[in-house]
Amino acid sequence: MNSPEPFQFLEKETFTFACHPGVPCFTECCRDLRLVLTPYDILRLKNRLGLTSGVFLDDYTEMQLGEHNGFPAVFLKMEADERRTCPFVTPQGCRVYEDRPGACRIYPVGRGASKNQSQGPTREIFFVVREPHCQGFQEPPDWTVGDWSKDQGLELYNYFNDLWMEIITHRGSLGAGEVIPKKMQMFAMASYNLDQFRCFVLGSKFLTLFELPEEMIKKIKTDDAELFTLACQWLKFALFGEKTMTLRKSND
Repeated sequence: MNSPEPFQFLEKETFTFACHPGVPCFTECCRDLRLVLTPYDILRLKNRLGLTSGVFLDDYTEMQLGEHNGFPAVFLKMEADERRTCPFVTPQGCRVYEDRPGACRIYPVGRGASKNQSQGPTREIFFVVREPHCQGFQEPPDWTVGDWSKDQGLELYNYFNDLWMEIITHRGSLGAGEVIPKKMQMFAMASYNLDQFRCFVLGSKFLTLFELPEEMIKKIKTDDAELFTLACQWLKFALFGEKTMTLRKSND
C-alpha cells in the first residue's frame, strides 16, 4: 500500500484529524522542533507566563539571521535533551495551550499567505502536512479549513501575522552601509521586544514627532495588541519610508 502524500493542498477538500491524550502519538509533534516564533506568538506567550518581553526572549528563545531580507528571526529554545523537547510540553499536554504559537495551533494544516504591498485582500493557500509519526489522521471528525481555523482560534494570529508579513516581505529598499545594522536593531525591538518598544514610544520624543490619536496613545500604555499595530506602522515608515505615520507639522 502506498504511503499518503506528505502534503495535500486544500481548497474545498476536507481532512480527518483529532489530537488528544488517547492518540498513541500524543505530544510527539512537540519534539525535534525548529519553531519560528512570530511577534504575536511572543506577545501571547510572555503575557501567559507573566514575563516581560526581554526576560521571555532571554529565557526561551534564540535569535538568528532570518530568510527574509536578512531580518533577525526568533526561534523557541528547546530543552537540551536527545529529543529537543519543547519547554512547554508535559505528559498531560501543552501547559500554555490557550496561548500556544500559531504554528502549533494550525497543525496539521499549513498556511501560505501573500499580499501585494498592503493592497487588496491577503491571498491564502492551505495544505495538510502528514508526518509519518502522526496518528491523528485516523481520528474523527472531518474538517474544512474554515472550520479548523475557527476551532483553533486562528483569526487573531492570522491577522497580526499578516500585518508583520507585509514588513518582512516588503520589496522596498532598506538602504545600504551603516544604516542597515541600525534598522535591524529597530526591527528586532519593535517586532519582538514590545516592552522595550513601549518605553521607546513613551519615554523618547516619539509622541512629539508623530501625530497619534489620543485613544491610541491611551491604549498603547497597557494594550500589547494596539502597541504591536503601531509598531508595524512605524517599521514601514522607518525602514522603507512608507507614509504610514504622520509627522507633526512643527517637525515637517
